[in-house]
Amino acid sequence: MSSSSVNKVILVGNLAADPEIHSMGDSGRVASFSIATSEKWSHKETNTKKEKTQFHRVSVFNQAMVEVTEKYLHKGDKIYLEGQLENHKWTDKDNIERYSTDVVIRPFHGDLRMLGGKKRNGAATAQEQPTP
Repeated sequence: MSSSSVNKVILVGNLAADPEIHSMGDSGRVASFSIATSEKWSHKETNTKKEKTQFHRVSVFNQAMVEVTEKYLHKGDKIYLEGQLENHKWTDKDNIERYSTDVVIRPFHGDLRMLGGKKRNGAATAQEQPTP
């Protein structure tokens, strides 16, 4: 009997800051950004509005999506993305081990779409571009 597993995450939220683009030498470029997702509800006893926001770190290695990210995505834009969770471990400058979980979009393993497309300076948004 074989077992299988799935590592897939889907997020819809807003960019917390403008994306950063970094060169990886001969292997292309990577786009990095954070996406904020929020949950809103009313407290039953006090009827006060509550909100909880989570920030998710995202790295995009799909070169066509890196190009779209660089040209069209900006702080505050609402996006839809599909990727995989990856855990990372590193040692900081104080020699303390740190851990993080990132959403990673690799070639052929994910999706990135701009929602609520607007035009910026006459250019089409990522939603209006052909799917990479």
